[in-house]
Amino acid sequence: MYILPMQLPVQTPIKMTTPVLASYVLAGLALWFVLKASLLVALFSGLLVYSLVHLLAPTIEKKFSSTQSRAIVVVLLSALIILGISVGVWLLVAFLRSDAGSLQTLLQKLAGIIEASRSQLPAWVSTNLPDGVDALREWMIDWLHKHAGEAKLVGQEAGHVIVQLLLGMIIGSMVALQDATSDDSYRPFASAMLDRVVNLALMFRKIVFAQVRISLINTAFTAIYLLAVLPLAGVHLPLTKSMIAITFLAGLIPVVGNIMSNTLIVIVGLSHSLQIAVASLVFMVVIHKLEYFLNARIIGSQINARSWEMLTAILLMEALFGLPGVVAAPVFYAYLKKELSDQCLV
Repeated sequence: MYILPMQLPVQTPIKMTTPVLASYVLAGLALWFVLKASLLVALFSGLLVYSLVHLLAPTIEKKFSSTQSRAIVVVLLSALIILGISVGVWLLVAFLRSDAGSLQTLLQKLAGIIEASRSQLPAWVSTNLPDGVDALREWMIDWLHKHAGEAKLVGQEAGHVIVQLLLGMIIGSMVALQDATSDDSYRPFASAMLDRVVNLALMFRKIVFAQVRISLINTAFTAIYLLAVLPLAGVHLPLTKSMIAITFLAGLIPVVGNIMSNTLIVIVGLSHSLQIAVASLVFMVVIHKLEYFLNARIIGSQINARSWEMLTAILLMEALFGLPGVVAAPVFYAYLKKELSDQCLV
């Protein structure tokens, strides 16, 4: 008996009306402007809050309406963010006021690291290093005088990033309070733009979950290196648990976070010996390069993209926009492929 092959459901492309086409053009220009104007932090913080609200709201919709549940989640998230910032500031102030966080103690520790490494460094390097705590303090003061303008600029940039982070969260919570999944109360262009927001948020959520998996894998490699490989070689670095925790938290930032956490490992490794610092540097470079393929593999599985597609997107965005392009590449490419898929073009 002849059996007919199973027919897959045919997806209907979105009707390309003038408002829909205009929404695509505006969405593309907006994403380009985000990278050119360095607003990626604001965009991602807003998308994070938006995604968390839509993810957590269904769990409490049994007792409250949709709007009320989203409002409750926004209030809870706002309280947690304010509490987290307050606790972080309090811990920083407490650390700086303690003996361990005093400038004199930090200078002594840094001077000790320099002295421990002096005999292992080339002569032309060791002769140019500060000799003792007083010399190190004078060197730092002289450096601050020469680079006062740059230090001020770094402080301003940090302030801008914090403002963008908070404003992005506020905007994300405000958008989440709207019924983004229904277009009954919106005119055609507004409805089309909300569809773009929903698609972008959906892809962002998938990328974030994938990045958590990547961070866990990187943290596992780091833990093996710090807790198994180095102790087997007779090396016990300080702050091991703190470095593992920082590796996980920083690893949530694609590529850049991995560089930050491993740089810390190199600096701490230098306190033991130059050989350990070099080994940690090799570890950092290898993990940094492997993360390109790790991102492509894990994130590609989330958005049905092949590894070479993700690698191409990352390399292209890095060439065009630098490190912000590397961070944005997975989300932007996933969003582009989602829109093309909805139009039955890929």
